[in-house]
Amino acid sequence: MTKRRIILLAAVIGTAAAGIATWRWRAGAGKSPMQFDTAKVERGKIVAKVTATGTLSAIVTVQVGTQVSGRIAALYADFNSPVKKGQIIAKIDPLLYQAAVDQARANLVAADGNLVKAKVQAVDARRQYVRQQGLAERKLNAQADLDTAQANADAADANVKASEGAVAQARAGLRQAEVNLAYTDIISPTNGTVISRNVDVGQTVAASLQAPTLFVIAEDLSKMQVDTSVAESDIGRLQPGMPATFTVDAYPSEVFRGTVRQIRKAPQTVQNVVTYDAVIDVANPEFKLMPGMTANATFVYAEKDDVTKVPNAALRFRPPPGMLATLGGQRSGSPQAAPRAANEAPDRRTVWTLVEERPVAVRIRTGISDGTFTEVSEGDLKPGDVVVTDAVGGPASGMAAGLRRGL
Repeated sequence: MTKRRIILLAAVIGTAAAGIATWRWRAGAGKSPMQFDTAKVERGKIVAKVTATGTLSAIVTVQVGTQVSGRIAALYADFNSPVKKGQIIAKIDPLLYQAAVDQARANLVAADGNLVKAKVQAVDARRQYVRQQGLAERKLNAQADLDTAQANADAADANVKASEGAVAQARAGLRQAEVNLAYTDIISPTNGTVISRNVDVGQTVAASLQAPTLFVIAEDLSKMQVDTSVAESDIGRLQPGMPATFTVDAYPSEVFRGTVRQIRKAPQTVQNVVTYDAVIDVANPEFKLMPGMTANATFVYAEKDDVTKVPNAALRFRPPPGMLATLGGQRSGSPQAAPRAANEAPDRRTVWTLVEERPVAVRIRTGISDGTFTEVSEGDLKPGDVVVTDAVGGPASGMAAGLRRGL
């Protein structure tokens, strides 16, 4: 036998041995027993709650602007300054507006003079007309002279009316100029605390298109509110008047309490996620809470003591294909293999318990859930029972996880 044939024969024998070993290993693995992850049914308290994030703000916040344009001449309030209603908190340079007032006042004086002049002319025109009437009665003048005198008298009376209108216009112009001059004093419209100042001395503000915001005043920081974004799937569980708690990053160990005042019906959609604003009223007597803080809110909508509860992982478990066949003797419609009807109530669920190391299906009715445990309101489950949460190994190894679905 040549050396080449010996090498070929050895290669064939090695390949065959490897194939036999692989086949035996797979056959042994396929017959490995199925292993179950389990948890115990417990009895205790369940608190059902909704969580959301929000932002703190004052209940009443007033933006103080200006109705006239000009240069900021002085500021009398700053951040955190307490202010009173009617207090001057800023001043716009009044020189141009004072000049406008002086001009409007001069226009009014001129209009008054024109009115006096028109009245004198009207009296003279009326006198001339009366004289022409006397001459006409004695046939001493022409009819044209009488008509001209009457027209002049009527025109003089009309001129008096026009002059009176000019006086009214000048008076209104003066009033407008005085109002604009008064608007150079920026006055606080309410009692409160300045939480924002947006201008500095020397800065020019323009009010031609819209009133610029100079200050933001919070009316009362001892009473605040939290605007929370609650998911549309949870908003139906909230009601006005229910209690709420929240924490802020500034005081992570302190829990603040409030009450839901309003659930606003205006939806807010961000990246196809719809949320609603649930407004929480909260007292702030120590002024710890500040506008703009982020609040992590919790709403408790149901709470039960001493109930039977099952881990949610057991509700999510679904037996992999082939598991029932490996148990043997399972028939369609048997209790162990009972499927969930399409029109069945959503609170009817199936869990799997271990009886003599064999999984058995148990139908239950569920109640409230805290996200980890769910109440068992009906069903043949009692505290201490072992329920299946996962299955590994066996001929269907690795398929259980892919066939589970959420609550």
